[in-house]
Amino acid sequence: MTAITTIRIDHDALPDQFDRSRPDAVAAAIEAALREDGITAEASDVISHLKVELPTTQLAAASAVLAELQLI
Repeated sequence: MTAITTIRIDHDALPDQFDRSRPDAVAAAIEAALREDGITAEASDVISHLKVELPTTQLAAASAVLAELQLI
């Protein structure tokens, strides 16, 4: 069994490059950026925030991608 990490990103914390009025599109963009770097992730909008789930073994790599996107 693989350990899963969940990252929550508040809508209000999104940088200006993301359209806050389209959270599903933002989640898709985040998921695509992670997958481009070989990170198996699922991102979704859950009303109050964006949820990104990924294998814990890929957390360091995912953190680097999310930092490049100015999300963390």
